[in-house]
Amino acid sequence: MDIIKAAVCHEFGKPLVIEDIAIRPPQSEEIEVEVHAVAICQSDISFAEGGFGGPLPAVYGHEAAGKVTKVGPNVKGLATGDTVVVTLIRSCGHCPSCQTARPVTCETPYDSFNDSPIQTADGAPMFQGLDTGAFAQKVVVLQSQAVKIRDDIPMDSAALLACGVITGIGSVVNVAGIRPGQSVVVIGAGGVGLNAIQGARIAGAAKIIAVDMTEEKLGMAKEFGATHGVLATEDKPWSAAKKITGGRGTDAVFVTVGAAPVYDAAPRYLAPGGSVIMVGLPHATEKAKYSPLAMGNASQGIQGTMMGDTVISRDIPWMVDMYDQGRLKLDELISDRFTLDQINEAIASTKSGSAKRNVVMLR
Repeated sequence: MDIIKAAVCHEFGKPLVIEDIAIRPPQSEEIEVEVHAVAICQSDISFAEGGFGGPLPAVYGHEAAGKVTKVGPNVKGLATGDTVVVTLIRSCGHCPSCQTARPVTCETPYDSFNDSPIQTADGAPMFQGLDTGAFAQKVVVLQSQAVKIRDDIPMDSAALLACGVITGIGSVVNVAGIRPGQSVVVIGAGGVGLNAIQGARIAGAAKIIAVDMTEEKLGMAKEFGATHGVLATEDKPWSAAKKITGGRGTDAVFVTVGAAPVYDAAPRYLAPGGSVIMVGLPHATEKAKYSPLAMGNASQGIQGTMMGDTVISRDIPWMVDMYDQGRLKLDELISDRFTLDQINEAIASTKSGSAKRNVVMLR
């Protein structure tokens, strides 16, 4: 077992603590990755606040990039020294979900506590949050969770490809299947929302309407491809959005914020035949409501998605190509950079709502 530094959650809702933990060598199809950069995602914050439950102590963080430092005996296609994006998408490759190109819903169970590759420094069990635990100097993950990329991509930008970018773009391209000429609403112009906006732009949407609480966030949304902005503070923001589409409504509404009440109003933005795409994840205790009659009569639907239904070996290389061509903004998504010792400051900044994406740099 090696000893590394990590940001550990000992009590929900309390600051993370930087301390020594133990990490075992990779086994079978696992790899060890030296983390160079890890972004702060709202899901990590929700876990650390107890919104999704789970055992403690825990190490969260799942949006990372780094260098492979060790490989298990059965690893194929990855080698020591490779630059990789590390994701939470742990897939077995042979269950029904994996065989139908839905590795994000892999059905093979994994115990992230009792089978975790990390322990406390004195050998007690530790939860590997989101099957990754990347708020640490190193991670051990299944090789299916990593994708090799070129060495010349900045690590902080590459880390964003692990979650926020693939979730936002994937929700548009893989889940909603937006076609050229269609119209969309994106509720929430944060890290994931901006990438849903980018995805709609890349897909050729004619009208991309951002909905958020401030003019500043709407201005940011237009930099990433929104054609219009509507303040969520308006009395009936869905009416303003429908006016933009000539009264029809939009073909899809992407809810990228983790607030259940937002889902109550989301169907009001839809055109006949449209769908609400559930991207943001409220806490487990929060509930939303809608009218089955109204939605059924209009042939509308509600579709959930985990990580934009991404197949990382297919989608991340494509997104790197989009980045190379100047069609996908990555560098511009980064609001600020922090050290591991500053992780609680990075979390506080993210919770304030002002940041697009904050990144913790470890190398």
